[in-house]
Amino acid sequence: MRIAVVDSSLVVLRIIGSMLESHGHTVHEFTESDAALRFLEATPDVRVVISSLEVRPLSGLELCWSARILAEERRPLHIIMMSSANCVHTLAEALDSGADDFIEKPPKAEELHARLRAAERMTRLQEELIRLAETDALTGLLNRRAFRERAEAAALRAQSGTALSCILVDIDLFKRINDNHGHDVGDTAIRAVGALLGETGIVGRLGGEEFGIVLPERDLASALHYAEGLRVRARTLRIACGDDTCGLTCSFGVSTWSGPDSVHALLKRADVALYAAKAGGRNRVVAEAMNSGTAQAV
Repeated sequence: MRIAVVDSSLVVLRIIGSMLESHGHTVHEFTESDAALRFLEATPDVRVVISSLEVRPLSGLELCWSARILAEERRPLHIIMMSSANCVHTLAEALDSGADDFIEKPPKAEELHARLRAAERMTRLQEELIRLAETDALTGLLNRRAFRERAEAAALRAQSGTALSCILVDIDLFKRINDNHGHDVGDTAIRAVGALLGETGIVGRLGGEEFGIVLPERDLASALHYAEGLRVRARTLRIACGDDTCGLTCSFGVSTWSGPDSVHALLKRADVALYAAKAGGRNRVVAEAMNSGTAQAV
């Protein structure tokens, strides 16, 4: 595991670091708690924080509270506080501030490794719960809520001037697939299209046979080119239908960020373009017509 250790004493850091490294953990040591917090913010794959209560400039309790807020942003993080003053009041304060565990300083190697084994079990469980909460069960893509949250995060970066585009995708005549071949074949078709779409960008199943793709750092021309490649590849898909196979096509609506903008507006413009693609004969890519509220085929 990747572990951040925070203590004002270099000696304590080296003692704990040596214990952890001898068991294969990757250790990052900090004497200043604000530097540790910045590292945690920038490094989401840290799974455990071990911090003394006696640190500065943020106190150990303040660091614990701030780290817990980070963990609430859907990232697994196990926080172990430590102190040489092992009393009920200190323990209660640490747990109330968001700590998962408390250990006496300096820790004994056997106890420390046992607590880390427990931390590893807990963070793996958290990872699985996060995955289940964010994942569409049929396709393995992001579900609608998680897709929207990731899109909102990408939009924050677009507000600084970076490009951002959106593609909405719909399987053409999907009801006919279900009616003619059954819902099992329909599910297979959805999974096949999901696998095709889920290669680049932020990709989610929005419901039924509709999918969304958000492409950070891609302008409209680049997103249109990408959507056209997906359209051609979707047309070549073959879905098992009993002893035979059947094909399908998809329609695509494309929009791009136009500041000041919002994710809602970005998706709405892509939806208008998708509707135009369906109305215009399906199996095509349609771009939003900038500043007109309409769409145009490409």
